[in-house]
Amino acid sequence: MSRDLPAVSVRTQLRIPLRVADGFTTTARVLTFDGLVDGREHLALALGDRAACATDADAEPPLVRLHSECLTGDVLGSERCDCGPQLREAVETLSEVGGYLLYLRQEGRGIGLYAKLDAYTLQDTGLDTYEANRALGFSADERDYSAAAQMLLALGHPRVALLSNNPDKAAQLERHGVTVARRVPTRVHVSPANRGYLAAKAQHGAHTIDLGSVAGRWA
Repeated sequence: MSRDLPAVSVRTQLRIPLRVADGFTTTARVLTFDGLVDGREHLALALGDRAACATDADAEPPLVRLHSECLTGDVLGSERCDCGPQLREAVETLSEVGGYLLYLRQEGRGIGLYAKLDAYTLQDTGLDTYEANRALGFSADERDYSAAAQMLLALGHPRVALLSNNPDKAAQLERHGVTVARRVPTRVHVSPANRGYLAAKAQHGAHTIDLGSVAGRWA
């Protein structure tokens, strides 16, 4: 069900030079916000020259990536998921074409870091990532993109192109007044350790992931 969201304002913005693990460098304009509906400290990173593009209805919508925090993948380089490679891909792509990376503080598909690690333990017994969340008493995916919609509206972008394989992100943004003009798929970042994880996302979450295209790579 859609609901009206209160307007938020940009709290601060500053420029930060970035260097990712493999040495890729860029500069981001990092923005914080006041009044986000979930009370969390989400960030918007404006990347590339077009991040401050015109906001009129006829302008080409900016490319936007909604990336949920993953300490194990983003920081520690865990290969049990594809979060780290997706973050790396998004930073480079957005630096080249211009757009926004919204870094959302909802670890473990919204269940938190400790619960995510508990879910990993259950996955080691044979459950997939969605089944493990449910076994712990959570829904399969508890992420809420209301704050992301607030952030985009505060930035003056009610119409975006979405860098994502996840249809739920687009659906939630649309419910909260942000038009997704088109979806741009991310690459498939498969490894021996995350193949089952990616298959579960395709099967249970309707993510547009074609593991068949990389079937022979890890045979």
